[in-house]
Amino acid sequence: MDNVTASEVAGFAVGALLLAATIAAPKVDAFVSASQRRSLRMCARCGDLGVIPCSRCSSGIARLQILGSPNSDNQPCAECGASRRIPCPLCSSRKDV
Repeated sequence: MDNVTASEVAGFAVGALLLAATIAAPKVDAFVSASQRRSLRMCARCGDLGVIPCSRCSSGIARLQILGSPNSDNQPCAECGASRRIPCPLCSSRKDV
């Protein structure tokens, strides 16, 4: 790395900046959407839908399976029951009170 030019350093810096922006984008989006929902007096998590996506699975089948293992029969997700949605914890706690 003796002969690194200024253009290469600038390229590395731009690449690092793009990588950081890509990693931070979902968190920034979640922050902006939650603040917009709060300003509209909606639930910040679900937008008054009452349900949120299941965080344990994406297709209703639990992801914690090892391919080729003898116990890899497709069991429905224990969290959502294969509906891919769970009740919103913020809405359900507000309604219970």
